[in-house]
Amino acid sequence: MSAKVSVTIEPKLESLPQITASIEEIARQEDWPSDLAFKIDLVLDELTTNIVKYGGTVSEIEVSLSSEEEAVTVVITDDGRSFDPLTEAPEPDLDSSLNERRIGGLGVFFVRSMMDDLQYRREQGKNHLAFTKRRVG
Repeated sequence: MSAKVSVTIEPKLESLPQITASIEEIARQEDWPSDLAFKIDLVLDELTTNIVKYGGTVSEIEVSLSSEEEAVTVVITDDGRSFDPLTEAPEPDLDSSLNERRIGGLGVFFVRSMMDDLQYRREQGKNHLAFTKRRVG
């Protein structure tokens, strides 16, 4: 079992379902467990929505997925402002009551908790954020 797909979209919220449709198609073709498909889709939605909302001037977002026997790896590439969510995103406040917490900040926390590996690099004026989810374990 091995599949690869790459989707390039305009940086608009209404374009994000194109990514979801591509991921769901591979998940069906390869008969992914429902929790794997859910986690990949949720993380992609969170990260691409953040690019659209906060990335500044972005000309396009590219999502490349590689599905192998052991794991699924996704790379999101954009030419927005430089931002490493692994080091620059604030730590969420998990201790205060809901009324006292500021809105936002939990997205990267959830991404970290759902994925097995996350890597970021800035290269040739583009952000490259890769995440991997092992199929087992």
